[in-house]
Amino acid sequence: MIPSSEDYIRLLPEIILTVFGMAVMVLDPFLAKGASRRPLGWLAFTGTLLAAAASAYQVYYPGMAFYGMVRVDTFSIFFHVLITLLAALVLLASFDYLDQQEIRGGEFYGLVLLGTVGMILMSSAVELVLIFIALEISSISTYVLAGFRKRVAASAESSLKYFLLGSFATAFFLYGIALMFGATGTTSIYALAAALLPPHAPQLAYVALAFLFVGLGFKVASAPFHVWTPDVYEGAPAPVVALMSTAPKAAAFAVLLRVLFAAHAPGWFWLVWVSAALTMTLGNLGALVQTNLKRMLAYSSIAHAGYVLVAFAAAGQAGISAAIFYLAAYGAMNVGAFAVIAHFARAGERYVSLDDYAGLGRRSPALAAVLAIFLLSLIGIPITGGFFAKFYVFTTAFQSKLVGLTILAVINSAIAAYYYLRVLVVMYMREPREEAPLPAASAAMTTALAVCALVTLWLGVLPGPVLDYASRAAADLLR
Repeated sequence: MIPSSEDYIRLLPEIILTVFGMAVMVLDPFLAKGASRRPLGWLAFTGTLLAAAASAYQVYYPGMAFYGMVRVDTFSIFFHVLITLLAALVLLASFDYLDQQEIRGGEFYGLVLLGTVGMILMSSAVELVLIFIALEISSISTYVLAGFRKRVAASAESSLKYFLLGSFATAFFLYGIALMFGATGTTSIYALAAALLPPHAPQLAYVALAFLFVGLGFKVASAPFHVWTPDVYEGAPAPVVALMSTAPKAAAFAVLLRVLFAAHAPGWFWLVWVSAALTMTLGNLGALVQTNLKRMLAYSSIAHAGYVLVAFAAAGQAGISAAIFYLAAYGAMNVGAFAVIAHFARAGERYVSLDDYAGLGRRSPALAAVLAIFLLSLIGIPITGGFFAKFYVFTTAFQSKLVGLTILAVINSAIAAYYYLRVLVVMYMREPREEAPLPAASAAMTTALAVCALVTLWLGVLPGPVLDYASRAAADLLR
């Protein structure tokens, strides 16, 4: 049976990103050795925008594609648009950074595009083997990107740790797929939904689910699979961390949503409950003692993965839509925060400690104000996207009678306020340090920061449209 034209439309964003990624790789050798690779960056940026537009166009072509391995629905379209736009913002934020670090590797842009192919394919794949292939496409690209500062030992260490631990986690995921096939005779999510209905779910399926959760738990940095995160984030280039902390997490959470809810996976509740409690607590406690901003935000990202898992535990359409909305808000504010770090770090990422930001409010009021918006949103202060995301998650969990988990989440959110506010105190209440120079921002960096800040505020003031779409995506997933 030959795939139809509609099949290719349902895979159009992946095709566009692949073509542009290959074009960047092919054109790179034709540029002079010492010349800037920024034109390739703009080409890659164009590819992400076209892929986002193609994802939006897919709303007219819902359904299955390629022999039931890919499903285009409201759920997958949401994650396609979210991930491609996050990649676009990361590309804009990387132009200045690569010039500062004297990195002339055009393959950086190609790897971002090809990694994004894997991420968005994860969100639309409904066959576990295809999900594994997409996961590997995403992972291999990010392994290389983590070590892109080739002359820095910490970056090479970051890449090696990420590769070794990531490969170990991927082996768990693959073994989980094998066990699930052994238990049910299928790897299709919708066939699994019929095979795993209680009380007929085979005992081996519980073991398979645990293995699958280990593999995906590593990708989202949930406890106890989070130990790689601080070291990898500290050594990896700041724009790469902006990507790693948002887009692959969103893709892995999309897969987890499909496995747990679309496939009616058995026995997942306490697995998610315990992981959510540990992830929030360990992430926030670890962030309290950090003076390196990249490590602090690494532990912060662990904690925020825990808040998303709280929404998972709430289950139902409300819990799923809360998780989806949280991922959108978190993506905007976290990419923005790491974009500020990338802009401020300078060559060699010398200025990433808390003391380096002393007096930033006086030296650059605009940059300090933008970073303050992101930090306040990460806390969950009203009129920011982070506030409504947390409010929605906590309310949904409470209404689902998860009182203990809700109280723990609120306490953790209060703990997190300390280390975020500490950065604001240093920026606005400490004397500036002359040894931390402040570079001028290019139009690309200014655009990336402005978009992240505006989206963060928009989601806090007018969350209705995104919430409505998230609710429809959740309903589509459950249907």
